[in-house]
Amino acid sequence: MSDHHLSAVPEHVAIIMDGNGRWAKQRGLPRTMGHRKGVESVRDIVRAAGDAHIKYLTLFAFSSENWRRPESEITDLMGLLRTFIRRDLADLHRENVRIRIIGDRENLRGDLLPLLLEAEETTRANTALTLVIAFNYGSRDEIARVAARLAADVAAGRMRPEDIDAEAINARLDTAGIPDPDLIIRTSGEERLSNFLLWQAAYSELMFVPEYWPDFNRDLFFKALEKYAARDRRFGGLSKTLVAGS
Repeated sequence: MSDHHLSAVPEHVAIIMDGNGRWAKQRGLPRTMGHRKGVESVRDIVRAAGDAHIKYLTLFAFSSENWRRPESEITDLMGLLRTFIRRDLADLHRENVRIRIIGDRENLRGDLLPLLLEAEETTRANTALTLVIAFNYGSRDEIARVAARLAADVAAGRMRPEDIDAEAINARLDTAGIPDPDLIIRTSGEERLSNFLLWQAAYSELMFVPEYWPDFNRDLFFKALEKYAARDRRFGGLSKTLVAGS
């Protein structure tokens, strides 16, 4: 399916990649196989986003709550992330994709932080799609870290309490410099944001699709983009059709 069919392309799409474990269970496979198949979907959707001329694609890879999962599953997920960066970084770099990491960088295990920093640094000057990977990310944690930074700035006399506004918060978020998502997609039929981009999602279009993430492919992604193009985004104002008819 071609991007030429799209009347409006979102600048920023964010995806909650949900359902790897249930996909595997349905097939009598271990959860790890679901995560491995999920990585193939990541590759497919990153390419599709580039083809659709989307500027930013944010993927919820690992939440700050995911550390509660069984140790064996966490080890496998970390291994997949390492493999993805080592195997795919060169290809992404060649395709002019920039990588940004959002999330809490404190206390990350072993070589994970250097690997993530290397991916960011290697691709820093790239100008096509920006692939934002939310890793060890939780939106409430992000907002709490912003509040602590603002409090420190006020205490140090670098700013006054009355200077704290939405712009000051935006500038200190992990996503500073990245536009808010126009569209947030969640796979697997669950209909909630699960502590993902809560501040940034204020005016995002939300789309919940029934397919598990390993089954979410290029065609389904373009179908979601077509549905998005048909929506009337008002940002708290009046519908374009209402304004036109007034």
